[in-house]
Amino acid sequence: MHVVDPALSARLDEAAARYGALERLAADPAQTRDQRAYRELMQEYAQLAALVRERDRIRSLTVQIEEADELAAAEEDEAMRELADEEVRVLRQTLAESAARAGELLVPRDPNASRNIIMEIRAGTGGDEAALFTADLYRMYSRYADAKRWKVEMISSSPTEIGGFRELSFSVAGTDVFDHLRWESGVHRVQRVPVTESQGRIHTSAVTVAVLPEVQETEVELRPEEVRVDVYRSSGPGGQSVNTTDSAVRLTHVPTGLVVTCQDEKSQHKNRAKALRVLRARLYEAEQAKRAAERAEHRRSQIGSGDRSERIRTYNAPQNRVTDHRINLTLYRLEAVLLGELEEVIAALRAHAREAALREVLA
Repeated sequence: MHVVDPALSARLDEAAARYGALERLAADPAQTRDQRAYRELMQEYAQLAALVRERDRIRSLTVQIEEADELAAAEEDEAMRELADEEVRVLRQTLAESAARAGELLVPRDPNASRNIIMEIRAGTGGDEAALFTADLYRMYSRYADAKRWKVEMISSSPTEIGGFRELSFSVAGTDVFDHLRWESGVHRVQRVPVTESQGRIHTSAVTVAVLPEVQETEVELRPEEVRVDVYRSSGPGGQSVNTTDSAVRLTHVPTGLVVTCQDEKSQHKNRAKALRVLRARLYEAEQAKRAAERAEHRRSQIGSGDRSERIRTYNAPQNRVTDHRINLTLYRLEAVLLGELEEVIAALRAHAREAALREVLA
């Protein structure tokens, strides 16, 4: 018989006990005197309600399975016994699904999950080939975003003469963008024959991706005296001027030394606004990383820290292979992935993260 994880059952019983206590508190007229505390109480009550419903469903299904098992064992007619066995199989499957839903409800939602993001891609080792792969990754993420009906906006870029990018940053806005793309931070390695290679030799290049949750102005305080603003004329590939006015902007956050540049817009005001978005996102990410580093090792995610220095994925062109090293996932459909068909990879990463978070909660 399918048995629900005892640790999960224990946590559901705890949730039911808390739900009952909150139900009694909510019925007490004295609780409404402090409206703020009462709203918080009711929010927790509503969150626990779904868990309690799932707990009750699990208990009911467990009883039904026990009864169906007994009937199947006692049935002498083979045809009827097969029907009873099928009923048990369906009930067990339903129980497993209910337990999975309960586990998901127990895992606290990441507070950044619903945020839009700023993604930064930088060419690493590999010269021109790394710059070309930076452009490939930008197209891959853009097409994936299009399929999800998300909006992509270029913030800043440093193009090369052969069609690549030394670095670029862009925003992605839509539903739960961070929740889908957060695990893309890290080093992406490509193995292929560069277009500049005349001997047909396979080269290995690397590109770094950073995914930053975008924040509102009120969430990250930027005092004017902490930000040095420099303006200059923007330039294109090879250093040629693309603007005759000082429209490019460089922001330096003096306390941390963080530097952000933006030159894609012809308006200095627009470049400054975009640079400030990136600066806020980087400062927010730095604070998040600091907090994560303070946690105990066993509480960190088992699919990686999101550190941009961590090698996470290899794209091997000769074998048409994509390998995510954190979850040992290998797909032999590189061309499709680079065309934006990322859902299988991202779904596997999100599922793995949920399982790791549930293990942590139950521990």
